[in-house]
Amino acid sequence: MGQKMDETVKFKVDKEIDIDVRTILKEVCTALKEKGYNPINQIVGYLLSGDPAYITSHNNARNLIRKLERDELLEELLKSYIETK
Repeated sequence: MGQKMDETVKFKVDKEIDIDVRTILKEVCTALKEKGYNPINQIVGYLLSGDPAYITSHNNARNLIRKLERDELLEELLKSYIETK
């Protein structure tokens, strides 16, 4: 039975996933900085386009970020932003 268009879909976040997402984002940011890129610009480009070429392959960052779904990354970023405001 499919979802009705007027129903809100509820997502459940698992704490273990949160830790993995944070760790991967930190490692990816570090690799991007080491290569002279602005991590925010590059990650936004990746999130909007889905193109992994926005993420350097330095220190395996591209493979790390591809382990996560883009919606997981967005969720973690938004959650972190809201918690710090």
